[in-house]
Amino acid sequence: MQPVTLRTSRLELSLPTETDADAVTAAAQDPEVARWTTLPSPYYRSHAIDFIAKAAEWWDAETELTWAVRLDGAWIGMLGLQHLHVGGDAEIGFWMAASARGQGYLGEAARAVIDFAFDPDGLGLQRIEWQAIVGNIPSARTARSLGFRYEGLMRQKLVDPRGRHDGWVAGLLPTDDRSPVDWPILAV
Repeated sequence: MQPVTLRTSRLELSLPTETDADAVTAAAQDPEVARWTTLPSPYYRSHAIDFIAKAAEWWDAETELTWAVRLDGAWIGMLGLQHLHVGGDAEIGFWMAASARGQGYLGEAARAVIDFAFDPDGLGLQRIEWQAIVGNIPSARTARSLGFRYEGLMRQKLVDPRGRHDGWVAGLLPTDDRSPVDWPILAV
């Protein structure tokens, strides 16, 4: 599949390129990124270069679609659909540079990806899943704001270089009303 560029009123989502490597590397130094993602820690520029090359391969193979989130041309985050089965399902994943958090960029970018994913002329997905390590409240709040429905706790399901972790899981269907609903793990 050829990479697809998505645009919102403030953002451009497109294939990450080598020009993003320094910004990705700098943002990955944030301890919160290492705490909640599977990114290597410590994170070096070589990791970013390798990831960017793989992102293009994943688009070609239609196994994972990764977008660099840009504001005024500058990289501010990463968003992707992993474990992709076109016409079936995928898992959404995301992270933002600390300077871009709390300004609505992630929700805006994720809505564009979800719209594309569910569109019959896009990917035609029937389900998008969100997962996070138990305790990642900011990610859970974002998923809830996007309309995901909390589905439960997965014991020791999530694996990263630090080991196994309990995880939360939520799902979104194209027929779901995307209005936020209560989640038992989040205070309203």
